[in-house]
Amino acid sequence: MFSRLKSFLAGRPAVRAGRRLLRFLRARYDAALTSDNNRRHWANADGLSANAANSPGVRRVLRNRSRYEVANNSYARGIVLTLANDCVGTGPRLQMLSPDRVANSLVEREFWRWAVSVSLAEKLRTMRMAKTEDGEAFALLTSNPALASPVSLDLKLVEADQVTTPDLSFRTRRAVDGIILDDFGNPVEYHVLKEHPGESSLRFALAYDRIPAKDILHYFRVDRPGQNRGVPELTPALPLFAMLRDYTLATLDAAKAAAYFAGVLYTDAPPNGEADSIEPMDTIELERNMLLTMPGGWKMGQVHAEQPASTYAEFKHEILNEIARCLNMPFNVAAGNSSGYNYASGRLDHQVYFKAIRVEQSYIGSCLLDRIFAAWVAEAVLVEDFLPQSLRLSSADWSHQWFWDGQEHVDPLKEASAQATRLQNHTTTLADEYARRGRDWEAELRQRAKEAALMQELGLQPAAALPAPVPVEETENAPPQDD
Repeated sequence: MFSRLKSFLAGRPAVRAGRRLLRFLRARYDAALTSDNNRRHWANADGLSANAANSPGVRRVLRNRSRYEVANNSYARGIVLTLANDCVGTGPRLQMLSPDRVANSLVEREFWRWAVSVSLAEKLRTMRMAKTEDGEAFALLTSNPALASPVSLDLKLVEADQVTTPDLSFRTRRAVDGIILDDFGNPVEYHVLKEHPGESSLRFALAYDRIPAKDILHYFRVDRPGQNRGVPELTPALPLFAMLRDYTLATLDAAKAAAYFAGVLYTDAPPNGEADSIEPMDTIELERNMLLTMPGGWKMGQVHAEQPASTYAEFKHEILNEIARCLNMPFNVAAGNSSGYNYASGRLDHQVYFKAIRVEQSYIGSCLLDRIFAAWVAEAVLVEDFLPQSLRLSSADWSHQWFWDGQEHVDPLKEASAQATRLQNHTTTLADEYARRGRDWEAELRQRAKEAALMQELGLQPAAALPAPVPVEETENAPPQDD
């Protein structure tokens, strides 16, 4: 019996620590094994929670480095701007879906006027840039009586550095830096510093306001369960941006060093050999169309400019492609260069990018716009003679949807032909086709009806549709026609 127990324990190595028996890990996965080759690579892997990994100190360092790269790297700046422009564009457009068409038109028109007065599109683009660069963005729903709108609701953007709890204790339960949570993990209040911590002169030191969660819009991407604060979306690409800039500067320095010298003097003679002595690192002024004689035993050679290397462009291509991958952005959009693309590859790469844009727009609609519209409605119904009485009732239908700018097609002729085919086959609707372009189908049809009525009044005939182009193969193989 004792021998069996001994052999069993021999098959499972263990070490005794106090009264507990600690067994060594016998992994069945290669990735779980630690060896001398991968020990340094996995040295920083940890088991911290989402909030512990995104501690205030870690987020501060990532934000500062990300801002530095965006401020000094033209590729980083272009990527952030392009992403914000493609996601937000000229701004969202509201479409009401209630049965009352007159009330729908009124609400859509007044909300658009309010959105222009508060620069809603510009603030959404800024928030999208902050989400990429800082990891998160905050907006405070406040009142601004200076607005040129009956509704005084306004959005005050707050930078991520300003949302923090200076006196946060580790013993405080259900609290993350800047956010107080309830028992279900829902934000209850946010702590916003009275001044940005980066101000040159802090009048209020570390004083902060306690803002109810219903008045704060928190826009960030949740990557892990239980995560309450965001990190920059550029985080995986920050070391790559540094490599790109270092390699570019090193290549430029090497090319400049080679260009500084017209030639060098060298000798094949051994040290202290048959060669005239000259001063090391001495320079010779050269003139055009001049024949030179070299000191005895010395030759003159020209410095070959070997920079930039032939692999420089390939290196930039690959590293930019890797940088843009964490943002679901194709290389030609990140680099602003489509010279190596054809029509098919461009369309294929853009499918993933446009799908990511649609997902982000849907998230902006649910996370930001729906709450903004609800706050606008809550104030608009209190303004006298602003909305119809039917909309001021508790049973009013406020169902709606958001439209965004459509994506332009590379080949409009092919897209128009495909659109006509889909409509003819009843595989799509006018609402879907107009939505692809970010248009409200009802408004477009009413506008088209106005144009048709005006053309009829002026005696103008609408242009006849051109026949579909016949493929070249069909014209070449068609039988000859008799005269």
